[in-house]
Amino acid sequence: MASNLMSVENVWLFVLGVVIFVVGLALSIALHEIGHLVPAKLFGVRVRQYMIGFGPTLFSRTKGETEYGVKAIPLGGYISMSGMFPPGKTPAVSNSKTRRFMGKLVQDAREASDESMTNTPANRAFFNLPVYKRIIIMLGGPFMNLVIAFVLFSVLLMGFGQVQSTNNVASVSQCVLAATSTQTACAAGDPVSPGAAAGILPGDTLVSFDGQPLTDWNATTAIIRESAGRALSVVVIRDGAQVPLTITPVATERLEYTAEGVPVMGADGKQAVSTVGFVGISPQAGFVPQPVTAVIPAMGANIAGVVNVIANLPERLGGVANAAFGSGQRDVNGPISVVGVGRVAGEIASTDLMPVQSKVASLISVLASLNIALFVFNLIPLLPLDGGHIAGAIWESLRRGWAKLRKKVDPGPFDTAKLMPVTFVVFILLMGMSALLIYADVVKPVNFLG
Repeated sequence: MASNLMSVENVWLFVLGVVIFVVGLALSIALHEIGHLVPAKLFGVRVRQYMIGFGPTLFSRTKGETEYGVKAIPLGGYISMSGMFPPGKTPAVSNSKTRRFMGKLVQDAREASDESMTNTPANRAFFNLPVYKRIIIMLGGPFMNLVIAFVLFSVLLMGFGQVQSTNNVASVSQCVLAATSTQTACAAGDPVSPGAAAGILPGDTLVSFDGQPLTDWNATTAIIRESAGRALSVVVIRDGAQVPLTITPVATERLEYTAEGVPVMGADGKQAVSTVGFVGISPQAGFVPQPVTAVIPAMGANIAGVVNVIANLPERLGGVANAAFGSGQRDVNGPISVVGVGRVAGEIASTDLMPVQSKVASLISVLASLNIALFVFNLIPLLPLDGGHIAGAIWESLRRGWAKLRKKVDPGPFDTAKLMPVTFVVFILLMGMSALLIYADVVKPVNFLG
């Protein structure tokens, strides 16, 4: 009976995790579109629609000249601005079916843009804005995702902290064993560890070593390693009271590793060994709050990771396909669909392997990383993404500047409608990639929790 209740509870927790993710995704999209909406209205562009989601409209309300609404599928959003494309020539008739199809894409885009200009002054068209204003409008969405990520990473790092070794003692070795020893337990005759001899107990919190206040476990380790054979005064907190102790680290051999945890190899091909001070205490892992200066580096590392995934996308998708249709395993650092991320959120919420604090921090981390992904992905210089419109505006500026430099006739706005065939191809590729990732996330999900 208890097992069944636990199972039902886990199911509800899983659903809760998915709901939290979906709500977080919808809010991130809504704020992304507000990032476009606000500057568009400030610059006088007529915004006909502000919609969250795709598909059938669930709810909408018109305020002023803009219809605000929510659609059935909360996996995207858009604002509809008047005059997205400048007027252009009708594509020439071709005998090629492919050319006719591509020409129709261009013409349909222009006609939709022309229709959006009905009862709208020309100076309120998006394409008539100065280049810098168009770039600001299109950058507004990704910038909003960056702001959201900054807020979430700030809450995560400054409010919760990073999981790292603390000055709380988790365990105390009862004896000293050599680095090359294969023993798993102390034997009679093994020397008593300095930690046990000094009376340090699991649960103690180290306050100072040799009169130096301890800020973190790295500071503790540094003092111990350099103090072999020297008696050190130690203060620990035990049951709320400070307890003074004396400990003398012993010299012992330890295998060497780099800061990244990679074994350091000697000239003989064996792992290097160094003689350092040892006391035989191990730290507890816990959340350690970080300063605000840690937020930007954390975001930078996350951005670099997303850029790396996108830069190697064909290879990464090959690995996903091999896992989905073959015997390969999913890469935890590889691409994942929205369905997969939702599943991860559900598993985080329902797992019994993490305390509540870690679950909340992990869900915040998921939403922060999601907004970093939205920021980077939307800046890819391809239509229909924001980066495609930005690239088009920059190209127009360069083209007009070059014409002015050469004292040629101003070529006018760049006709981004001509890029609709490329947009169509990109859209098909995105749909194919999404289908593959969703399928893989159902049949061979990424295992983040081990």
